[in-house]
Amino acid sequence: MENCIFCKIVNGEVESEKIHETANVISFLDVNPRAPGHTLVIPKEHVEVLTELEDEVACDIFKVTKKVEKLLKESLDADAFTIGINDGRAAGQEIPHLHINVLPRFEGDGGKPIHSVIENPPREKISKTAEKIRKTSNKS
Repeated sequence: MENCIFCKIVNGEVESEKIHETANVISFLDVNPRAPGHTLVIPKEHVEVLTELEDEVACDIFKVTKKVEKLLKESLDADAFTIGINDGRAAGQEIPHLHINVLPRFEGDGGKPIHSVIENPPREKISKTAEKIRKTSNKS
């Protein structure tokens, strides 16, 4: 996609601080980091959300995410990590190109767990929700 900043990074049109790269995936430091070492892992192919990603690339993107976490742990002595995907505009995705945020966490950093991102408990029993999901799964 010609106006996508991440595609421009992939194509070398925009500079980035690359961390690790494979044939299908690139990782680089976020220019607006929320923590030291905040890294983005993206597929080189432009896809907006996870469900658009080819299975082979999905495996590769998580292998790179694992590699990046290991690199950040060793180099920055991070205590833990929060790894997240804002998958679609309603989830807070600001750049419409799939990206995984790898956020190094440090004791006392003031960050919260991923469960603090949203507070919208279901109104129906989880068994009802599970039934809906299984019915959809059987159609696919």
